[in-house]
Amino acid sequence: MAEGFARACGAGVWEVESAGLMPAVNIAPLTRQVMEEKKIDLVDQFPKPLEWVLPGPIDMVVNLSGHDLPKQLGAMVRTWNVRDPIGQSERVYRKVRDEIEALVLELLQEVRGGRDALA
Repeated sequence: MAEGFARACGAGVWEVESAGLMPAVNIAPLTRQVMEEKKIDLVDQFPKPLEWVLPGPIDMVVNLSGHDLPKQLGAMVRTWNVRDPIGQSERVYRKVRDEIEALVLELLQEVRGGRDALA
């Protein structure tokens, strides 16, 4: 969800990659459904391991995993404590979606506002 919002709302502002410590096999159908309600199509997105986006220059990592990240990332880490909706109701998926959307928009506003998002 975060990658979808970041790509849709932050095009031209940042480059986005999404990866996980223990990625799922596929994107949950409810994830796709609730994102489509926001007119965001996740068709080109798929779960991938962290190693697929490393190594490379990374300015910031947003951690939604609830787990510690490897120290060798070499990037500033922001942790967003967001509930994992897997196995939950549509209502929970929508709540999580809306929370992630607000966090992405807040970060985007910070970046566009000229404040140092990496501080």
